[in-house]
Amino acid sequence: MSSSPAHKRHVSETRRRSASPQRSRKRRSRSPVPDRERRRRRSQTVPDSRHSQASNKHRDKERRRSRRESQRDEPRNKARSHRARNSHSEDPSAIPAADNKSPKRDTAPQVKSPAEDAVTPARPKTARGSDGEGNVHTPDFRLSGKLAAETNTVNGVELKYTEPAEARRPAGVHWRIYVFKDGKDIDMHHVDATSAYLFGRDRKVADIPTDHPSCSSQHAVLQYRQASDAVKPYLIDLASTNGTFLNGQRIPTQRFVELRSEDVVKFGFSTREYVLLRE
Repeated sequence: MSSSPAHKRHVSETRRRSASPQRSRKRRSRSPVPDRERRRRRSQTVPDSRHSQASNKHRDKERRRSRRESQRDEPRNKARSHRARNSHSEDPSAIPAADNKSPKRDTAPQVKSPAEDAVTPARPKTARGSDGEGNVHTPDFRLSGKLAAETNTVNGVELKYTEPAEARRPAGVHWRIYVFKDGKDIDMHHVDATSAYLFGRDRKVADIPTDHPSCSSQHAVLQYRQASDAVKPYLIDLASTNGTFLNGQRIPTQRFVELRSEDVVKFGFSTREYVLLRE
């Protein structure tokens, strides 16, 4: 049976009135508990979600940190317990007393021999630069580095070379250097008055000047050194640009090369020959 239009309008009007917000507010206002009191009770009973989430995160963070600390300290605790067990096992007080039935040991004191009682003397320290136990060199207290460079100057020119400790002046032996050019004897130098002679183009410091452009200002040095049996002449190249030649062969730089009578020395590309003779 279909409803009449009047009945339908009545039902719709009833529903509309029941769903009206004014009526719902009226119904809430009729509640015996005021809205302010209701909100206060809800705030006391229901915690804030954001605060609860922050507190949960803090608790989780503290729990993870404590777990990491325990994992990090676990090997250390194991080592401590291991040392404690070892110390307990090595402690004489922790060892139980032996039974009376066990055989007695000989507790007589042991007598050491005089050789064992003797204390081994301390090995003396060798000086700096020693070769071993028997070969101890005398310490070298000479100036070095910049301090030596300040004192090793002649006529305001700093020398590239410093004489070694074994430098000696030849005694009782006469040495000469004869200079030849194109087979002709053009000059002669006495080289037995001092322990060293400098070759080079710088006439302020050179004992025997070499004027050729290929020669360095401080080219080489003739040095007398104390050998095992006598004082012998040596030649050293001072890192020259074009080198030093002994009997036609270039010698290494910054190394002493022994000279003998009638040896021929040349410097750079100069054609002059310097012949060392012993008289």
